[in-house]
Amino acid sequence: MVEKSHTSGFWPSLYDPFRALGGRIADWFAPASEASSTDGGYTIRMEVPGVEEKDIDLSVHDGVVTVRGEKRSSREEKGETWYFTEREYGSFSRSFRLPPDADEARISAELKDGVLVVTVPKAAPEAAKGARKVAITKG
Repeated sequence: MVEKSHTSGFWPSLYDPFRALGGRIADWFAPASEASSTDGGYTIRMEVPGVEEKDIDLSVHDGVVTVRGEKRSSREEKGETWYFTEREYGSFSRSFRLPPDADEARISAELKDGVLVVTVPKAAPEAAKGARKVAITKG
């Protein structure tokens, strides 16, 4: 057990359990996803059931793919009594850092049956990046 200094006061320790709450709530709303690699490129699959294409924003900036979206709620409650609900609504955002050989210019995405599939092809290897012999001159 680590003892706190008497100068830190009582109130700061009262809020300790809530410090990481924002991060935990964001993780709860973040859609499940998976990333994989093949010889030709990379694939990111994200579960977004109930989210329409128009409510998803996919962007690429400085080697990071970011998917933002919002699952909207519309509920009509005429005479119904709700005992509980397990449906989730709200905004989400997930970011994925791309490997150095990813071709950002040719990224594509498809939304089908509640799964967003982002395809990132690998860039063609450049001759300049390969190994080459360097001549040594006598000085």
